[in-house]
Amino acid sequence: MAAARAADGSGWRWLIQLVPGATARTALATLLAFGAAASSVALMAVSAWLLSRAAEHPPVLYLQVAAIGVRVFGISRGLFRYLERLVGHDVALRLQSALRLSTYSHLARTTLLGTRRGDLLTRVIADVEAVQDLVVRFVVPVVSASLVIVATSAVFAAFSPATALVLLGSALLGGVIVPGLAQRVSRRWDAAAAPARGKLAAGVHELARTAPDLVAYGAADEQLRRVLAADDELRRLDERGAWVRGVASGCQVLAAATAVIAALLIGGPLVADGTLPPVMLAVLVLTPLALHEVLSTLTQAAQSATRALASLARVRQLLDAVPVGVGDRDLPSTDVAPGPLVLDDLAIGWPGGPVLHEGLTLRVEPGESVAVVGPSGAGKTTLAATILGLIPPRSGRVEVTGRVGYLAQDAHIFATSISENVRIGNRDADAAGVRRALDRAGLPLDAARVVGEEGATLSGGEARRLALSRLFAGEYQAVVLDEPSEHLDAVTAEALLDDIFASMAGVPLLVITHDPDVVARCHRTVELAVGAVPYR
Repeated sequence: MAAARAADGSGWRWLIQLVPGATARTALATLLAFGAAASSVALMAVSAWLLSRAAEHPPVLYLQVAAIGVRVFGISRGLFRYLERLVGHDVALRLQSALRLSTYSHLARTTLLGTRRGDLLTRVIADVEAVQDLVVRFVVPVVSASLVIVATSAVFAAFSPATALVLLGSALLGGVIVPGLAQRVSRRWDAAAAPARGKLAAGVHELARTAPDLVAYGAADEQLRRVLAADDELRRLDERGAWVRGVASGCQVLAAATAVIAALLIGGPLVADGTLPPVMLAVLVLTPLALHEVLSTLTQAAQSATRALASLARVRQLLDAVPVGVGDRDLPSTDVAPGPLVLDDLAIGWPGGPVLHEGLTLRVEPGESVAVVGPSGAGKTTLAATILGLIPPRSGRVEVTGRVGYLAQDAHIFATSISENVRIGNRDADAAGVRRALDRAGLPLDAARVVGEEGATLSGGEARRLALSRLFAGEYQAVVLDEPSEHLDAVTAEALLDDIFASMAGVPLLVITHDPDVVARCHRTVELAVGAVPYR
């Protein structure tokens, strides 16, 4: 539906409403672009007249007005172009900022679990930036060029109606028909470029994130071939669009040549029979060159519009998606003691997907730990997301007192200081609170130390303890751990688990794990199997 809206032009209408006054600013940029293009055409016309008249060796005073006109149009062309760029990019950047903020606001109301991060990043960055192409490279040049065509043809009609008709016809051919046909021919390829770019970004992101594991399991070559195939697909789409643009440019040159030749054939006899001043022949012949130079960018503008609307349709799909949840719960206004974590006849499953489990009933008391086990894909992380409020339950209810803390299986470590990473768990934590959280997590590192992306400067155990310290930075009345011993050696995992179970002794603790050592530490076990929910 979003793609259909973008295709019928509403992609521009909903977008322009994001910024008050955007329509007026766009109109001003269009008028300035018209001034720059008209000055360019007028410069050619006046220069042609001046050179032709100077060849007759008149008194120099006869040439003064034309000489001044050359200066005026030469300066005004640059001035109008500068102001048009200033105003046009201003409105484009305002629209881009408003659209990006709207996108961020929407993403802040939903979970990013289960999304392809590379494609999402492309939508938020590259696809949002397409609004610049829509304004600067399509709306402004197309409307201003249309005005220039009408104005130039009207002026030509005062001297030679026949030449004006030919000029108008060649301008419609080079500025409307050829770009329109080029857009139609390359529409499918141009529209596919944005999804192809997202596919490539997703592949590169996955390859970068999983490169060590892929190498370890000998699967790197296969994944690399997939990324290269996506790159080849995008390159082929670009090449096809460029080929169409090249053919269209050739047709535009032919249209300009037709206007020039027609001006010679029509204007020559008029000069011969005295109905047209000789100096005007140069004006009629040379001016179409300047006009068609203005029209030469319209093929690329038409293709840019297709790509921009396809990109904005992808952004609109993101904005139209119903928010799933971010884990926010109604919290009590005062501190409360931990209460039981209750799952009552719960059915879980991702929105739009199948129900993974039904009738799941569980009660975890404060101080009690329960292990959730099962094969990969059985729905363990889905259960955790449901408890956290990241996705709604299909049926049944989740009851929990206060806030729920979560230790993700692959908690992201940001390329900033250790203290800022700890404050992910509590943004209001002071230096003393950060230090206490690190001490409780058993991480004796300088809080001001800067770590690399994904914790590149930390060991696996240190990165896991840093993620754990976020739980200790806040006050949580229930905790969900997802594979707490993942990727750790036996000694490090044993020490980390000792700290976790000792620190979480007073709250309900739900542990998702494949590790039998973790299961052995828990009081009870819930096994999730595909299609069933055995409980013991």
